[in-house]
Amino acid sequence: MYLLGYDVGSSSVKAAVIDGASGKLLASAASPATEMEIKAPRPGWAEQAPALWWEHVKISTSMLREELGAALGNVGAIGISYQMHGLVIVDKNQHVLRPAIIWCDSRAVGIGEQAFKAIGPQRSLTHLLNSPGNFTASKLRWVQENEPEIYSQINCMMLPGDYIAMKMTGHPSTTETGLSEGIFWDYKSEGLSDLVLGCYEIDRHLIPQVYPSFSIQGELLASTANELGLPAGIPISYRAGDQPNNALALNVLQPGEWAASAGTSGVVYGISAEPIYDVETRVNTFIHVNHTSDRRRYGVLLCVNGTGRLNSWLKNLFYDGESSVSPYDEMNQRAQAVPIGADDLVFLPFGNGAERTLMNKDIGAALLNLQLNMHTMGHILRAAQEGIAFAMNYGVSIMRDMGMELNTIRATHSGMFLSPLFTEAFTNATGVTLEIYDTDGAQGAARGAGIGAEYFRSEEEAFGGLVPVKTISPVRALQEKYGAAYHKWRLALDKQI
Repeated sequence: MYLLGYDVGSSSVKAAVIDGASGKLLASAASPATEMEIKAPRPGWAEQAPALWWEHVKISTSMLREELGAALGNVGAIGISYQMHGLVIVDKNQHVLRPAIIWCDSRAVGIGEQAFKAIGPQRSLTHLLNSPGNFTASKLRWVQENEPEIYSQINCMMLPGDYIAMKMTGHPSTTETGLSEGIFWDYKSEGLSDLVLGCYEIDRHLIPQVYPSFSIQGELLASTANELGLPAGIPISYRAGDQPNNALALNVLQPGEWAASAGTSGVVYGISAEPIYDVETRVNTFIHVNHTSDRRRYGVLLCVNGTGRLNSWLKNLFYDGESSVSPYDEMNQRAQAVPIGADDLVFLPFGNGAERTLMNKDIGAALLNLQLNMHTMGHILRAAQEGIAFAMNYGVSIMRDMGMELNTIRATHSGMFLSPLFTEAFTNATGVTLEIYDTDGAQGAARGAGIGAEYFRSEEEAFGGLVPVKTISPVRALQEKYGAAYHKWRLALDKQI
């Protein structure tokens, strides 16, 4: 049986088909070739049209069909991964009422802070493991307060992946892990949070039917199957946000196992058997995809908004297109020609909205200690990559202070982890061995579909054949140099916050 996975991001939609029997990737596609548009009607806002995601789901599926032909009809289960923390609202006819408010939109920060105080910090942390913050529940409250005529028409609120599942199955639904990422979940009662719903005056009927991440969540409608060129009736059997799903793709399911990614944003996601929290809510705890009542699994997530976004900004700023190598290869070569620490140049890699690790402050990006007679483009590029690694290590230190076990970090061979300089800086700053795998979120969603449809007899079977393509271990001499550079970076950050 073939397994089909979609990864619906804010930049593109990726799709992958794997052979369930061998775990081999048969075909993959991504659409569009350039990044999808994110609209910012006001500073700090970020919106996308859900119809845009669906259009690129169709395009990416057609690309798979071009590669596989009639064999695409062998798909037996579908899994969906999606950009986390977004808000999609639909009316009773399943029409989208306004553009989605996506993950990097910071308009609801103040609403979440007020709710944290109203509920009470200790009560909020013990029941929610988080502050309501700038998450989906707070974004829904923003619509209620600022767009009451739209709010009055809402039949269901959903996360981005829920919208894609609705398009496929014809009925709105969500998942337990999705509700936890939206801060709708009470970890004491193991159900919808009356604290949040009451504080925000949100009616329970706006929450659609709830499924476990691994479960049959509906079947592909005949009309939708015709749009996608797939057989009708295929079960949608897995759904999760991109970071829990990225962890799944890397077989990060047990305590002590951590996953990392560094695409548009940079994330480290570690597994805990206990419902723990950071008292300053700089990192966030959610239900992990394999959580059950008798085997509890929680994902603790740190996010840096501006990782790959900073790198692409620098590419657009500096790259003139005249080199025979790719712009990122050229950037890496110039950065590697500069010593560790970039001759005291410090780059704080923020500037892409409010940062959770900085207690939802939006301090902007900053280039510090610039000496016009010393520093070159290579210094700036190196300081940027080191700054991204250091910002992620800053979050890792918070998670370690929470008492989390850390045995290994796994990452996909993509984004910033394609850069040898970045992987070296990340490994030696954290002091942890890094395993790199040739997989991605779409493949993870496909494997998740196989688990949810019970094609695989166990989680272990789903990851047969998944082996690292590269392992990078810390080196004592490099640890000392990066440790000194991190210390200077941390002092600069402390002055800014």
